[in-house]
Amino acid sequence: MTKQKTILREVSLQGRGLHTGKENITVTFKPAPEDSGYIFKRIDLEGIPEINAVADLVRETARGTTLIKGDLRIATVEHCLASIFALNIDNIYIEIDAEEMPIMDGSAKYFVEALESAGLQEQEADRKEYVITEPISYSDPNTGSEFIVVPDEALRYSIMIDYNTEVLGTQNAILFDLADFKKEISSSRTFVFIDEMEPLIKHNLIKGGDLNNAIVFVNKILPQEDIARLKIFFNRPDVEVKKEGILNNCELSFPNEPARHKLLDVIGDLALVGMRFTGHVIARKPGHAANVAFALKIRKYIQAQDKLSKIPKVDANTPALFDIVDITKKLPHRPPFLLIDKILELSETHVVGVKNVTMNEPFFVGHFPDRPVMPGVLQIEAMAQCGGILALSTVPDPENYITYFVKIDNVRFRAKVVPGDILAFRLELLTPVRRGLFHMGGKGYVGNQLVVEAELMAQIVKEKE
Repeated sequence: MTKQKTILREVSLQGRGLHTGKENITVTFKPAPEDSGYIFKRIDLEGIPEINAVADLVRETARGTTLIKGDLRIATVEHCLASIFALNIDNIYIEIDAEEMPIMDGSAKYFVEALESAGLQEQEADRKEYVITEPISYSDPNTGSEFIVVPDEALRYSIMIDYNTEVLGTQNAILFDLADFKKEISSSRTFVFIDEMEPLIKHNLIKGGDLNNAIVFVNKILPQEDIARLKIFFNRPDVEVKKEGILNNCELSFPNEPARHKLLDVIGDLALVGMRFTGHVIARKPGHAANVAFALKIRKYIQAQDKLSKIPKVDANTPALFDIVDITKKLPHRPPFLLIDKILELSETHVVGVKNVTMNEPFFVGHFPDRPVMPGVLQIEAMAQCGGILALSTVPDPENYITYFVKIDNVRFRAKVVPGDILAFRLELLTPVRRGLFHMGGKGYVGNQLVVEAELMAQIVKEKE
């Protein structure tokens, strides 16, 4: 397994906000603990509020991706996130003293350089990476944006853009190895069409825009009065249209630099999935709104699959890890109060056990004669016995210990359990074991149906010497 990574030391950079125009915005990257993910912190606000970089918290996608939680907002996060993700950083704090990330030169180049200068350090925890096993797609008929991720042995990207303009035409870009991000993608700058600028200016945006942080494509004939206004807006007397249909602020780094920049944006926006995954991402006409919608769809898909993966799979052909004879050697319970028939899985942090519910159970005589239902209290008892196996597995002589349950919280009964059901339990440690105390979260399923859940706390006590 690949280990999680964070940066080795903190590093800062400064720049100007594209839309707010604020000067000297300072961003400081700091190491973060395992399983933190990407966390932005507004150090200019009281209490230093923070927000996780996940698609669920994106509320605006006009000309950039904006995270919002209550009154906290951080805009234009995509270039920063693309750099962090591409450099294989799993956990990081991003402190900022404004509501917008600096635009720098319109690319991810300076973020990459800053993060590389901080160095990387490997952490103890394994990296969580989801393997895409079936296609996931998204489309927006209003914009023509189309996305699909298909199974692949690594994470790859293929992007096509088409703005129906002669000056730009149709362009493609690919990235088949994130190790090539710095060389092939990071320096690709954002771009804008000249006819998009006027409404942006009218809406009080791009206050920090200039000819140093964006490629300006001219997709129409410009009258002299328009050029004159541009000279005033950019505070440059030498504004002119080059024959390539670009304002004279730059030379393209690559013939397909716009497509490469859109690929950069896709990487940054898909980092909002919140988990790394392997698959080939193919996008047609990507944009921030569609990128984030696709990220959210992948995120929800992975969350759903993660829940399904934790539902115990009861297969009669799979041999039990512990059968009923083994269980009686570990638990003091005996029929009719031994309510676990076999253990399927056992690790340091989880256990899976099974109770076969039959009409022969003595409690069905009175609960209820005409409509037999397994009492909820006995479902919890069966769950607790399963948890007892997990607790007793931590000592070399479980026959000399007994498990006492000291607390049960958050009990929920979701569906009836009746004769003929196979009740499968999965319990996981919620906190590290301290002084022989085990805090476990348990769920019971019949098939894929969650029927009971609870939090249990138990203590093992040595009874014999």
